Amino acid sequence: MKNVLERLINLLAMLLTARRPVTADEIRRTIPGYSPDSDEAFHRMFERDKELLRSIGIPLETAYTDAFEVEHGYRIDPARYTLTDPGLTDDERAALHLAAQMVRLGGEPAAPEAVHKLGGARLTGASEPMAADLGDSSDLGDLFLAVSERRTVRFGYRGRPRVVHPFGLGHRRGHWYLVGATADGERMFRVDRMERVEVDQRSGAFSRPTSFNIGSALRDLPWETGSDGTVDAEVRFGPEVAWWAARQLGGRVKAPGDDGALVATIPVANNEAFIGWVLSFGDGAEVLGPPALRQAIVDRVRGTR
Repeated sequence: MKNVLERLINLLAMLLTARRPVTADEIRRTIPGYSPDSDEAFHRMFERDKELLRSIGIPLETAYTDAFEVEHGYRIDPARYTLTDPGLTDDERAALHLAAQMVRLGGEPAAPEAVHKLGGARLTGASEPMAADLGDSSDLGDLFLAVSERRTVRFGYRGRPRVVHPFGLGHRRGHWYLVGATADGERMFRVDRMERVEVDQRSGAFSRPTSFNIGSALRDLPWETGSDGTVDAEVRFGPEVAWWAARQLGGRVKAPGDDGALVATIPVANNEAFIGWVLSFGDGAEVLGPPALRQAIVDRVRGTR
């Protein structure tokens, strides 16, 4: 595949910069990857490449190479290849840039080059998370199908296999969450942390509670919904991350201390969700208690659990 892409890129560059139509023989001698020995092999490869370029909308044309009209060659008209300026206003370009940044695939924001070509400008400022991170390979479509047709979902989550009856999908604070029933009760899972998602073929595998509402399920923070038994965790956030913790916890925290650090008391009913959230702060957050929850985080960091 890599060789094919390199050959197509070289062919595209040659045809875009040539001053006259280029013959097949010139292409064969110039572009690496075409068979120099077998006419039949070259013909097959070149025909496939032409068909591929045309199938993706590249205006590959044939034309005579000179006024005598004896031999024909190939060309790509740059005027037909490039897009015309859509005439976007400043507000439209800003909205387009924002939309491109709102979905992340593989943990990275959308590349800005296309927006720049439309006259957009790179936004500056703090790198506060604002996008819906869909992970390396988005499974949202399959999960929406599972929710709507009540199909059982299987996936890996933090090293453990999970079997879930999905009740709903919702977006909150920059991430998609799946809420559903497990053997341990109702749970919430971040979609971009799911691995090897599999959706059963059978529809109607379970009944969704009539009282279930995804808005109500996401109203609490992820670690506040679960069946582990609620405990109050005391967490210290260092000065460098206190602002971000305060924003996520809302009215659940007091003002930072004189040193800029923040100590918060957080109700926890889902240990897995809480541990994952605390570890996202790196060494900027420390769980002070209770001892069992603190030890669970230490075990997770050491890889013993």
